[in-house]
Amino acid sequence: MIKFIFNRFEELIASFLLFVMVAIAFSNVVTRYFIKLSFSWTEELTVNLFVWVVLLGTAHAFRKGDHLGVSLFYDKLPKKFRMICYGIFLVLSIGFFCTLFHLGWIEVMDEIDLEVTTESLAIPVWWYTIATPMFSLLIIVRILQRAWTDMRSDNI
Repeated sequence: MIKFIFNRFEELIASFLLFVMVAIAFSNVVTRYFIKLSFSWTEELTVNLFVWVVLLGTAHAFRKGDHLGVSLFYDKLPKKFRMICYGIFLVLSIGFFCTLFHLGWIEVMDEIDLEVTTESLAIPVWWYTIATPMFSLLIIVRILQRAWTDMRSDNI
């Protein structure tokens, strides 16, 4: 069960978040149609949850090796050069998400220190932005997990 959750973490959470987003958006459409009023908090919630889903989708893509890549030239390279390209890809990807983690963490700390709240729901903004550093770490784990799998299977 633990292995199932670890291997499907992104899919489970993203599916739940998408369900919540659809339910919220649908309820807003229904209320807007029947009582001619819109809930302002629905947009705030769906937009921020969408960011969470995108980051979870990124982690899922790296775990599966389905991220966007141009392999036209890569596939034609000799194995030695493919390994060099793969190493560069790993360093750049991990570097990017380490930077995103660092900047996201600074943003979260600033929002906590400044006690910033959202306009519609008046909840702390860091509740939304904590996803950036959290899921950046998850993406780094998934990049390393995929690299380990690729190296063990000689799939580089």
